Amino acid sequence: MLSTIGSASSQIAYPLLVLALTHSPAKAGVVGFAAFAPYVVFGLFAGVAADRWNRKRVMIVMDLVRVLAMTSIVTALALDRLTFAQIAIAALVEGSAFVFFNIAEVGALRSVVPGRQLPDAAAAEQARMSVVTLAGPPLGGALFGLARSLPFLADAVSYVFSIASLLWMRTPFQETRERDATPVRAQIRDGISWLWEQKYLRTSAFIFAGDNFVFQAIVLVFIVVAKRAGFSGALIGAVFASFGASSLAGSLLAPRMTKLLRVRTIMLVNQWLNGLFVLYVFFRSPYVLAVCVLPVGLVSPWLNSVIVGYRTAVTPDHLIGRVSSVARNLAFIGMPLGPLAAGLLIGAFGARTTTLVLAVMCASLATFSTLSPSIRKAPSLDELDDLPAPAVG
Repeated sequence: MLSTIGSASSQIAYPLLVLALTHSPAKAGVVGFAAFAPYVVFGLFAGVAADRWNRKRVMIVMDLVRVLAMTSIVTALALDRLTFAQIAIAALVEGSAFVFFNIAEVGALRSVVPGRQLPDAAAAEQARMSVVTLAGPPLGGALFGLARSLPFLADAVSYVFSIASLLWMRTPFQETRERDATPVRAQIRDGISWLWEQKYLRTSAFIFAGDNFVFQAIVLVFIVVAKRAGFSGALIGAVFASFGASSLAGSLLAPRMTKLLRVRTIMLVNQWLNGLFVLYVFFRSPYVLAVCVLPVGLVSPWLNSVIVGYRTAVTPDHLIGRVSSVARNLAFIGMPLGPLAAGLLIGAFGARTTTLVLAVMCASLATFSTLSPSIRKAPSLDELDDLPAPAVG
């Protein structure tokens, strides 16, 4: 969690640093793209690396790479030689290292947590990310206000603590097996094929892609509407913090709710709540949009914990990296497209029509989820009780 808060702090500091040096919003956008692009470019290769190599070593090496990237910015600032190109390269390197670290981490989680507890562990991961949403950006902004190098120095130090915690863990992060020398393309195809054959997981991955598209789009709609209504940056930040608080509450409730409700029920509650923001069409206030997404923040961690936990538990250890990378790539596909589509729709038709279009998409996703045979036959988490423990050694 400390490492992730450090990353969130530096992520908010990247655009602030670029704007301070170049006064160019376009260049700030380029750095943001450089930080996000590795998800799409390297995700599948990271899955192969996590399944082929020692996962703990992959995570440690990636943390070392991130320490060097952050240290380079701190050093260049101290010498007054920092350039825009160096910031962009550092963001790209740090983002790439995160992708490889993150995919290897999924396999590590499976090795140290019993199968039946993986949904609860996934809920704990959701709680961690919610804390990061609350603490990371304000911390990064505050540190940047004290000195431009402080967010990046804090991030570098957090990676050092991450390395220490990894070295401290003694449990192997993968099953004992021979190294797979199959060509990379064939290994990626194996991960895609396994996920495609699991009807529930395959359908859920595509639904997640649609959900992420709509959510990222409605975030942009809110920012535009709030700015037009005269909201300050601090007030907009407070609204996002309230969503983080709602998500944290949902993460803490997730272990109990996943025991009380069926997997399909959690899916349908989440999907039908997603379109609640349609109320903005009738009550045109930024507060309406803000309030309507809070229930989604509460319920989404329940859905994430059951799907991620179940997928992690049932995937064979030698495929967990590749399957996770394929599922996440599908989910991430919609994220950059959502704001792009929303921006074009707002410019052409206005925020109210854009909201209506997004609400129709939500209703379509919810209807599909309700009628889908794959979702209707969603598995039970009780199946995880019978899974054998990973054969680590």
